[in-house]
Amino acid sequence: MLVFLLRMSLKNALRHRLRAFLTLAGLTVAILSFGLLSTVVSAWYAGADAASDKRLITRNAISLVFPLPISYGERIRGAEGVTGISWANWFGGIYIEPKNFFPQFAIEPASYLQLYPEFVVKEDERAAFVRDRQGCLVGRKLANRYGWKVGDNIPIKGTIFPGTWNFVLRGIYDGRDSSTDQNQFFFHWDYLNERIKQTAPRRANNTGVFIVGIRDGSAAAQVSERVDKVFRNSLAETLTETEKAFQLSFVAMTETIVLAIQIVSYVVILIIMAVMANTMAMSARERTAEYATLKALGFGPGVVGLLILAESLLLCGIGAALGIALTWPTVRAIGGALDNIFPVFNVASTTVWQQLGAALLVALAAAAVPAQQAMRIRITEGLRAVS
Repeated sequence: MLVFLLRMSLKNALRHRLRAFLTLAGLTVAILSFGLLSTVVSAWYAGADAASDKRLITRNAISLVFPLPISYGERIRGAEGVTGISWANWFGGIYIEPKNFFPQFAIEPASYLQLYPEFVVKEDERAAFVRDRQGCLVGRKLANRYGWKVGDNIPIKGTIFPGTWNFVLRGIYDGRDSSTDQNQFFFHWDYLNERIKQTAPRRANNTGVFIVGIRDGSAAAQVSERVDKVFRNSLAETLTETEKAFQLSFVAMTETIVLAIQIVSYVVILIIMAVMANTMAMSARERTAEYATLKALGFGPGVVGLLILAESLLLCGIGAALGIALTWPTVRAIGGALDNIFPVFNVASTTVWQQLGAALLVALAAAAVPAQQAMRIRITEGLRAVS
């Protein structure tokens, strides 16, 4: 019976080849578009998804734009449950021209890299970066984008911190896995602080955030409370949260955009569902006499319904396979062009399952009404129809 259904479904689907081709093209584009839009949403949450449960972020309780005294570091280190401490300051410079923008952070090299084991650096390059106060460390994708090599001089024009800052590339890091951001630029906080002392002394000895390593991720809330309690009623109170919560606070700023993208992806599926339903309705209407003949030969209504369902599943399956197969090269092409906007732009396994689920939903929904109508056809009425 299964072989019979497959053979008949294939013949029925190819009976009108132009219609079948156009339907498959529409399905392929819809599944591809759905996958791309889902990948964009995943990329938006990439930073939060890659966050470690054993890292906390401590910032100024008022706003991230207000710094914290660097002296807070040792007091945070003394809190129960804290295993390591480092700090980072957003730099916000420009390389050659404004379009060449990428994340730049002034960090304490040794402690920062220890807290971020997902940044894989060769030992000699790590040592050279830690030693050279004017040295910098960049991600592999960023280095490839601008053709940088170890030993190159890289001038960055400051915006928050005016002037031209010259760095020597001492190392290039790779990601431990595909979700690691390889588009970042790190340099010494000491180098930044020394220059600030000369140009704007009041801004010196401050940092944007502290990165706090903890022993047990399940104790994040308790450790955060202990850290914030230390600085309660001080001139610069703190807010400590998990790294994931910190990353999600940035996503929340653009939540409306993310929601709009998700709605568009669902609309695409609804449109192709309507197109597919129309195709299946036309096919079933043209074969009314054939379905009546099958019933006259002794085939039950269930077989007639299964023929329509199998044809719908076959078309959607082929369209989904083509759409999913095209998703990977398309994502690679878009990711390469937009890696400064989406540092992590990969096809997640959940995206593929969503594409398959969407194709199955379209197949079932498109076949439901035509199959039900065909199953109810009376033999005498069906044989009068002109196919």
